[in-house]
Amino acid sequence: QVQLVESGGGLVQAGGSLRLSCAASGRTFNGLWMGWFRQAPGKVREFVAAIRWDGVITKYAVAVEGRFTISRENAKNTVYLRMNSLKPEDTAIYYCSAGTTDSQYDYWGQGTQVTVSS
Repeated sequence: QVQLVESGGGLVQAGGSLRLSCAASGRTFNGLWMGWFRQAPGKVREFVAAIRWDGVITKYAVAVEGRFTISRENAKNTVYLRMNSLKPEDTAIYYCSAGTTDSQYDYWGQGTQVTVSS
């Protein structure tokens, strides 16, 4: 089992920045893919970014590439999502996830709200 706790969400103006954090506990963090997903009101949950266990491979949704950066500190069992140039359409609940592959995420956090005002 892996427990995930997100933090760092909040209200920010368009063009601003936020950094989300996700602290993991439980089984070994090092061997897991970590991902960020988001769900806006009335929409399905969508992929945002993912990072392989060693940090060498990262993946991004087209909508956030060039603005968001995912990173991880295995020594701290923590993954981050740096979000720059935020837009109102980035408003959503952001969820941290963990899995053994980049296409199967078995563990989820409770989510953190990000609201971008225009």
